[in-house]
Amino acid sequence: MSKLTVALLSGGRSAEREVSLKSGDQVYQALDKEKYHVRRYDPRDDLGKLMDEAAELDVAVIILHGRYGEDGTIQGLLELLDIPYHGSGVLGSALGINKIQSKKLYEQAGLPVSPYLVLDHADPDAQANIEETLGFPVVVKPEHEGSSIGLSIVGEASQLLPALELAGEYDRLVLVEKFIAGTEITGAVLGNLNPEPLPLVEILPGDQYDFFTYEAKYKPGATEEICPARLSQELTGKAQDYAVRAHQALRCRGYSRTDMIVGDDEIYVLETNTIPGMTATSLYPQAAAAAGMSFSELLDRLIELALEKD
Repeated sequence: MSKLTVALLSGGRSAEREVSLKSGDQVYQALDKEKYHVRRYDPRDDLGKLMDEAAELDVAVIILHGRYGEDGTIQGLLELLDIPYHGSGVLGSALGINKIQSKKLYEQAGLPVSPYLVLDHADPDAQANIEETLGFPVVVKPEHEGSSIGLSIVGEASQLLPALELAGEYDRLVLVEKFIAGTEITGAVLGNLNPEPLPLVEILPGDQYDFFTYEAKYKPGATEEICPARLSQELTGKAQDYAVRAHQALRCRGYSRTDMIVGDDEIYVLETNTIPGMTATSLYPQAAAAAGMSFSELLDRLIELALEKD
């Protein structure tokens, strides 16, 4: 069997560039060189090269996070170039990165979400609307971005303006959610037409973090992750069902990872990552490992799904 020529895309121009580069390095090491010729491309610098070499490429592995990588833009380019790629298509990617549209689609799919408002970050009536509708504490997020970039937990009115200004550095519209205390979990899903859930991961940020911040995500030792999550069989089944339904509601393909919070014996869907972190110790590979799949085997499966006709 001849080797596939794989385009490995990492880096890019988003606020998560460094994470993408680190993930790309580990994916490159894990890809089986007996099966693949791997060519690396950084979309920030190498789009011309990618287009020039498109006819020589069998499949693309996209290890990009945030804007211009996880939002459907690079996916659209690859489709124009007729290069198959792993993960969600243009529509699923665009929906997944948009927290506001995701929230609405979760609701339409019957998935429980925390109460929320959509506001202009500069709205002079924002505080009054939040106090009247949600009360404090709340979570303030930009419409886009990942890895908790631009996110704040606001415990009282005096903290609201800085949180809105921070989110407003990334988007005009912000999502303001009622804060729900509980256990953070994430549900990985794998597959195309018939996606299946992987074991859940429980996330325990260190005591110095109020939530799963950017630093808590990526600083070694800052967060404890437990897989499978310590939930009852009933809650585990419900959370895995929610992860699959969120995947389908957003028209995801290949794989996804949906973050949720368990509070008062209910599970609330927070957001879905269409290109989860992909270092060997990231949450998605941990879930795959708990299902008996090595990092290299996971990448093989994602490439198979990319080439699958559906």
